Amino acid sequence: MSTQLGASPLARHTTQAKESPMSNLILRNEPLGHPWPGTDPFLFCAYHLDQFPPATADQAVDMRLLGGRELGHDFSGKDGFSMYHGVNVPGFPAHPHRGFETITIVPKGVVDHADSLGATARYGDGDVQWLTAGSGIQHSEMFPLRSREQGNPLELYQIWLNLPARSKMADPEFVMLWGENIPKYRSGGAEVNVIAGRYQPQEAAQAEVVALAPGRNSWAANPDADLAVWQITLQPGASLTLPPASRPGTRRTLYFHDGRHLQVDGSSVAEPRLLEVAAGSALPLHNGGSEVVQILLLQGVPIAEPVVAYGPFVMNSAEEIEQTRRDYGRTQFGGWPWSGHGPVHPAGQGRFARHPGSEVIEEPPRQ
Repeated sequence: MSTQLGASPLARHTTQAKESPMSNLILRNEPLGHPWPGTDPFLFCAYHLDQFPPATADQAVDMRLLGGRELGHDFSGKDGFSMYHGVNVPGFPAHPHRGFETITIVPKGVVDHADSLGATARYGDGDVQWLTAGSGIQHSEMFPLRSREQGNPLELYQIWLNLPARSKMADPEFVMLWGENIPKYRSGGAEVNVIAGRYQPQEAAQAEVVALAPGRNSWAANPDADLAVWQITLQPGASLTLPPASRPGTRRTLYFHDGRHLQVDGSSVAEPRLLEVAAGSALPLHNGGSEVVQILLLQGVPIAEPVVAYGPFVMNSAEEIEQTRRDYGRTQFGGWPWSGHGPVHPAGQGRFARHPGSEVIEEPPRQ
């Protein structure tokens, strides 16, 4: 996913008003905003929740429903959905990245991926794609509509994770984490999807839950980074105690984005909020409302380096940004091997991935 070249959501992160903490474990408490501001080493998280209509025969939105939109740049949310940079199929046609990673979590709907390395995939329904852009890559993320009889909801988180200076020019890498394989911790009405990091249950003497391996050049592959990405679901009345982080200096942010009446260390949070919490302490959570609570947790040891961003490029200095622009203009980060800028797989295609340089088709495990 991309912001416009020349604009960056990172520039907005320092302007949001902060509220007084309610508990000594809550260090920051503010509205979520859009996108959700990141805490170093995370840059931000773009959260999409779209209610797309029934599909046409070519997995697109009926053009008769698209009046009044600026097609090609539609973030309107009109009628419950946006087309983003798509014209008939919503999504984000080919665009470049350098200097960071994207972690894309798709609980509902599917994404058709293509990139300049030659990788392609259709993933969703709980899958996660981890893309280390490193020295540079182009990719396309389109959202085909599968059902012609009913609506096509899409729920998607895309997390931008920074890379340290020493890794910004690493080789790009594409990793698929199938939803069926993602480790989970369950306790009563609480569930944690452990997408990155290690989760040590606090409710009983149970084995640690360890995430699948990220890419070799990922910041998450460094054990000193203490990186965690957890999706937390609390049914009404459910409680969960989050384990303390394992490293000094780790920062932890909760994005409480769905539900009401969450209790954090005994303090009530009545509506969706961003909460930075003390990472070194166990943290009790309780859903005191009648709706399901959804939380995304991001944590890690800060990289603590300068961040200079220009749209889809994230480097350490303005000079590096200018070099990146020249490099992209000259090389197109490997070019674009596909016939269109927003390729979509045929209707009826299941989830799969084909990695760069391979003809082997990887499919999710059969249940």
